[in-house]
Amino acid sequence: MELVFLFGAAAAGKLTVARELAARIHFGVFHNHLIVDALTAVFTFGSPPFVRLREEFWLATFAEAAASGTDLVFTFAPEPTVEAGFPGRARQAVEEAGGHVRFVRLDVGDDEQERRIEDPSRSEFAKLNDLPTLRRMREREAGSPATETIPADLSIDTERFAPAEAAQLIIDAFALRPATPHARYPGD
Repeated sequence: MELVFLFGAAAAGKLTVARELAARIHFGVFHNHLIVDALTAVFTFGSPPFVRLREEFWLATFAEAAASGTDLVFTFAPEPTVEAGFPGRARQAVEEAGGHVRFVRLDVGDDEQERRIEDPSRSEFAKLNDLPTLRRMREREAGSPATETIPADLSIDTERFAPAEAAQLIIDAFALRPATPHARYPGD
């Protein structure tokens, strides 16, 4: 089992690259907002139950996917409400079940991030999609302890490489093989 753990700032292109990977190699896309959006329907973002359940869902999904041999692409935006050590716990959950984790950082400069942040595609999920909020978050994070640094097995500048090119770089870097597409529903 392979877990491609895509991480980077808001609007770095994580979901777009994840979808390109999935189109090429049929890995499941387990993106950040599947869990975040479900939990914020019930709990305030960053509240203790939100933080606890978010990580529990993430780790349980990784462990089950690894145990069943289901390859995944996961998207993750490091931010202060994520408990320290989460990437290591993700690796442990996957490796204990015999899988491998590939950490891939997607980079984007501030100007391009600001251009992308208000793109209509970002409204598909409850993603950050307004410039004033992005700027407030940057100011707040500049004055707070840094979020955890995740060691990257590969870094890609998404301003330099189009999503399809980024996906191919990931496939080539880790010699990823296409997975058998899974049925979403019985009988598919």
